[in-house]
Order: sequence, then structure tokens, then C-alpha cells
Amino acid sequence: MAPPAGAAPARLPSTFAWGVSSSGFQSEGSSPDSNWRRHTHSGRTHDRVGTSVDFRHRYREDIARAARLGVGVYRIGVEWARIEPRPGVIDHDELAYYDDVVAAIVAAGMRPMITLDHWVYPGWIADRGGWADPATREDWLRNARRVVNRYDRFHPYWITINEPFTYVTNELRIGGITPAAVPTMVDGLVDVHRAIYRYIHRRDPKAMVSSNVAYIPTVEPALDIAYLDRLRGALDFIGIDYYYSVSPGDTNAWRAATEEQWLAPVAADGLYYALRDYARRFPGIPLYVVESGMPTRDGADRPDGYRRGDHLRDLVYWLQRARGDGVDVIGYNYWSLTDNYEWGSYTPRFGLYTVDVGTDPTLTRRPTDAVEAYRRITAANGVPAEYRPTRSAEVCSLVAAPSSCLEPVR
Repeated sequence: MAPPAGAAPARLPSTFAWGVSSSGFQSEGSSPDSNWRRHTHSGRTHDRVGTSVDFRHRYREDIARAARLGVGVYRIGVEWARIEPRPGVIDHDELAYYDDVVAAIVAAGMRPMITLDHWVYPGWIADRGGWADPATREDWLRNARRVVNRYDRFHPYWITINEPFTYVTNELRIGGITPAAVPTMVDGLVDVHRAIYRYIHRRDPKAMVSSNVAYIPTVEPALDIAYLDRLRGALDFIGIDYYYSVSPGDTNAWRAATEEQWLAPVAADGLYYALRDYARRFPGIPLYVVESGMPTRDGADRPDGYRRGDHLRDLVYWLQRARGDGVDVIGYNYWSLTDNYEWGSYTPRFGLYTVDVGTDPTLTRRPTDAVEAYRRITAANGVPAEYRPTRSAEVCSLVAAPSSCLEPVR
């Protein structure tokens, strides 16, 4: 049953930010020595990273594609492993590459969103024990200050640490740390965020700095105790990544943590509950959806029949409903502009433009139906008042349980 006719999406302010997200390691290709390059060459991943979609050499055309979508924000990662391949040795050619990327984003009329740490660090840091070594904190901060000094004149949005809980989980999975080192890593991530937050604000008092959190249904408030709750007073907005949903009796929710993400449920109304949850737990702090999207398998239709364009419109509808209910959400980024390397495999596809890395040596970007959907959304600053989701709201969503089930939105 579809929502009632009166459930109209709210109008968004003219200042609302539309964007696309990407990361360095996942899209650049030709990766230098790092913890993740070593892992992809270990034989324990489905695919090696290789060229990825070659953003390293095709960034101008991809930035132009983003601009034609009508978005105003382009999120990138500036990879420490490229900049400092050996301790104290700076690769100025790679810095020049990032200079060009940021300049191209600005020239195209977009605001950069720069991620300082998207799970990848240099191989020499891995040799020293990664985040298990307390010295990594100062090494990390030295690099982060270098990046901030170079690009703060563009007034980017800053993301310090990408999805910290997943970062720690992945470090355990690939052998970067042992279970005994988890507290050291978590404390380190908290410390470097707070330190670079202060540093950025000394240079730019009006800066917008955050750390984006992968919203894990039901358990996110408990996870936030270890990290996000400890950043209170050092967040200018809360970055939220929303992908997966869960409801009673759902037997596929666990797929989100496997190599079969395209089988996991992606009910769009869960975004409303994630936003409402953070608005209640962090009152007075704006929210920004830093990542959101939907996986397919090798670009094929999903088994549940959900199309990328419909899912995108449905997500935006529920975002607007949240805004109408008083949630101060200020921006939305789609993950991602193009398909990319999903941390071990090219099979999961999230791109507005699909790229067949394994079979197409030209790495041609082919638009999905969501490209035109997003163009219409950015042109109209949201979905129109008469829009209704293609899928009904969950009868009892457990995304932000128990409130999402006890206080449903229809």
C-alpha cells in the first residue's frame, strides 16, 4: 500500500547541497604501496585493484559529468600513500595531481568535499604496525595538516575519518591490527579527529568538518558510544552514510556484510529514521548524507526489481519528509558517480555511471537510469510535491529501533 496522498515531501532550501561521493583508492587505480594494495595482492580478494576506473587519468571527464548532473559538491579522497610514499619523502607530482583535481572541481562550479582518511595508509605505516602503533597518530596529523594547508583556501567540506567502525572492522579483517589493538586504534581515530578539527578551525573559523558514520540499523547508537559520542563539540555537521534496511522476519539483512550486497534490503524509508535518530541524539547539529546508494551485481537488475533511478527518487522523498518534520539535513551525496573497486571486488556496482572494469579496456562510462533522475532532482531541488515513493514504507522498520517501529512514518 502506497503512502497516503497527503504525505507530501517538504520543499528544500535553496542552500541545500547536492553532490556525488568517491574515494581515492577505490576509483583512482595505479595505486602505490599501501595497506590495501598489499591486501589486494595477497590472493585473499576476489579482484585486484589494478586500474580501477582510472580516475587518476580521467578525473577531468568525470568532474565534467558531475557538473552536468547539476550537483554542487564533489567528494574526493586525498591519499596519504600517494603523497608520502616513504617516511618524510613527498611526491610533488602526486601533490600536483591533487592540485589539478581540486582546481577542476572548483572551476566546474562545485565545492570540494575532501576526505583525509578513507581506510588507506602508506605501506611504511603498515610496516610499523598501522594504528596499533601510537606513533601513527602524529604521522597521520603531519600529513593531514599538509593537506589542510594546501586546500583550505577553497573552503571545502572536510571529512576526517571515513566510517570509523567499518575502518576498524576492515583492519581486523585484513590483518592490519589484532583484536587487542582495537582500543588503541579507536582512541587514535578520536584523537586525530579532534586535533585536526582544532587545526582546521584555527585556519578557517567557518570551516565545516565532520566524520561520516555508516549507519548500522538498530545498533548504531551503541556503536556511537565508542567514537561519535566522543566527538561532541568537534563536529560542525554529522555525516551519515545510509545504504541498508532491516525489518522483522527479513532473512537477507545480513547480506550487507557479505560479498552479496545486492541481495540486502535497501528500503528507502530507513533514511528518514536514520536522520531522525541523529537529530534526536545530537540536537542542534546539522546532518549531511555523505553517502547513499544501492548496489547491483555487475550492473544487472536487482532480484527485488528496485531500479537505481526509482531508489534515488524514493531516498530524496524520505529526506524531504525528514526535513519537513524538522530535521536539519543540509546536503545529500550519491555514492558514487561511477562504479569503482568495492574493497576486494568489482562485482558490486553503485555508480550512476556503470563501468565494466573486468571486461572493457576502454573503461567507458555508461549512464544508468539514475543519471537523468538525478539531473531532474538537482534542477528542481528535490522531488516534486506530488511525488510518492515507488515502494511502501516498511510496516515495522528496525533501522532505528525501537522508535522506527513504534513511531512509524507513513
